Amino acid sequence: MEWELLLRLFVGGLCGALIGFERKSRQKAAGLRTHFLVAVGSSLIMIVSKYAFFDVLGDSVKLDPSRIAANVVSGIGFLGAGTILVQKQSIRGLTTAAGLWATAGIGLAIGSGMYGIGFCATILVLIGLEILDRSLQLLFPKTMRLVVHLQGQNHVRDVIDKLANNGVKITTYQVEMPDEEENSKTMLDLQIQAQLSTESNHMLLEIQDMNGVTFVRMDK
Repeated sequence: MEWELLLRLFVGGLCGALIGFERKSRQKAAGLRTHFLVAVGSSLIMIVSKYAFFDVLGDSVKLDPSRIAANVVSGIGFLGAGTILVQKQSIRGLTTAAGLWATAGIGLAIGSGMYGIGFCATILVLIGLEILDRSLQLLFPKTMRLVVHLQGQNHVRDVIDKLANNGVKITTYQVEMPDEEENSKTMLDLQIQAQLSTESNHMLLEIQDMNGVTFVRMDK
């Protein structure tokens, strides 16, 4: 019995590590170690909830094996909330928070002995995070925020033309000029739509090499 329960811990940790590796490859706050610990912890709690109280069972003693494990679902919400950041009009970390919640569910499934369900859920999560994300980016452009600092307002048109030549759609943009002098520092804040992250990274390097550009930041 104990060896089989230990196997559940290892399998749960493996599934969590696979999801965590994908998150780490995207440089997310919750990476491999976090997802590994969530999966192992969820599996352990399910095992304890289901098997730890056999010694007190009797004709007059009844236990609910799901009561302890049910607290994982609500408890993981506090951990997921810590990965969500709200910056102006953008919200980041929702996918990572949902991934942690799904990882906890996978750990509970494997901890209860449902290996097939746990493996299938892991594969579906990875498909949703990687393959589905790339497919949707091909079909629907991704909205991103681009901030460019310029040495002089004359370079604003050059940056906008560069984006247009790369097939980037500009939804909104704002120009801030503290001084009205021709060579004063100018900030260009744009909301753009691009299809693939690799294309946006290449475009970012091109803008950074332009004359008059002193700073570039892209929030995805």
